[in-house]
Amino acid sequence: MYKAVSALAGVRAGGLVEIEETGLRGMITLRGDLSSGPLKKAVKAAVGVEMPAARGVTFAGANGVAWMSPDEVLVMVPYDAADATVAALSTALAGQHHLAVNVSDARAVFRLSGEDTLVREVIAKVAPVDMELFGPGQIRRTRVAQVAGAFWQPEAGVLELVCFRSVAQYVFDLLKVSASEGSAVGHIG
Repeated sequence: MYKAVSALAGVRAGGLVEIEETGLRGMITLRGDLSSGPLKKAVKAAVGVEMPAARGVTFAGANGVAWMSPDEVLVMVPYDAADATVAALSTALAGQHHLAVNVSDARAVFRLSGEDTLVREVIAKVAPVDMELFGPGQIRRTRVAQVAGAFWQPEAGVLELVCFRSVAQYVFDLLKVSASEGSAVGHIG
């Protein structure tokens, strides 16, 4: 029988900030008309979270919804709830143009925590985002050095980053170097 494991088994590293792989998380790609009343209602009913605005992310406990593009959101739930959530969304959206797919096993999530300006600086070194203007409630889907990724700030001093599982080791190593002691640039602040 298959036993789900996270990409890097909860690896951690210290430095300017703490970096950890967060372990398994339920993630669902949901595509459709994000302005549609039935889609908004289905998301709210399935995960208890309102649909975010463009480039936004909303959370209620372990559940979240992140805007990924004009017709796509990433729905986040506990890992064991992903299949049931896909089923609930598909049932609620029957007859509506949509796509709901469990992508949990294809992703890895990292959490950076520490002093807010240092968390922002670690990411600013590896992603083309103005981290002085970026803040809680926002998401950016962008490049993380040579690979695709997305990140958001659930609160000041904390940042979560999602990437494809296949590049998890690369992203972890990249973040570790960016957060290494003595690598502070002092640009953000």
